[in-house]
Amino acid sequence: MPDVEGFDEFYRGSRQRLLGFVYALTGDRAEAQDAVQEAYIRAWQRWSTVSGYDDPEAWVRVVASRIAVSRWRSLRSRARAYLRHGGTESVPGPDTDTVEVVAALRRLPEEQRVALALYYLVGMPVAEVARETEAPVGTVKARLSRGRAALAGLLAVSDPQEATDA
Repeated sequence: MPDVEGFDEFYRGSRQRLLGFVYALTGDRAEAQDAVQEAYIRAWQRWSTVSGYDDPEAWVRVVASRIAVSRWRSLRSRARAYLRHGGTESVPGPDTDTVEVVAALRRLPEEQRVALALYYLVGMPVAEVARETEAPVGTVKARLSRGRAALAGLLAVSDPQEATDA
C-alpha cells in the first residue's frame, strides 16, 4: 500500500518548483502543467520505489522534463511534416441546416438523441442500435419515432413524413 500522506506532502512541497522549472523549459504553461501532472502520476505509480530515492524531486523533475521534451519533439516533427507535405485543404464550416439540426438534437432527451445519431448518422440497423444502447428493439423503435416527431416540431417541418425520409 502506497504511503499516501508521504506522497501528498512531497507533492505539496515540490509542485510549484517543478511547474516553474518545466514552464521555463517549455514556455507554455499548459504544456508544463500537463508534463508535471504526468510525471507526478508516474511517481505515484512507483511511489514505493521513488520515495526511497535520495532526492525523489530530482526523479520527478527528470521525468517531467523528458515528457516535455518528447512532446516538443513530436510537435516539431508534425510541423516539419506539415511544411514538407503542405496543409490539408480547408474544410468548410457546417451549413445553417446542419447547425439547426444539431441545436434541435441537443434539445432531445439523451436516449432519443443517441438512437437517432446511431441510426441515421452512423447507419446502424435498429437491432445494432438496440445492442449498442442495451435497450430492447421495441424501445429503440419508439425512441426513433419520438425523436423524429420531436425534431420535426423543433425544425418546423410541415410534413412529418419528410422527417422520416431524412
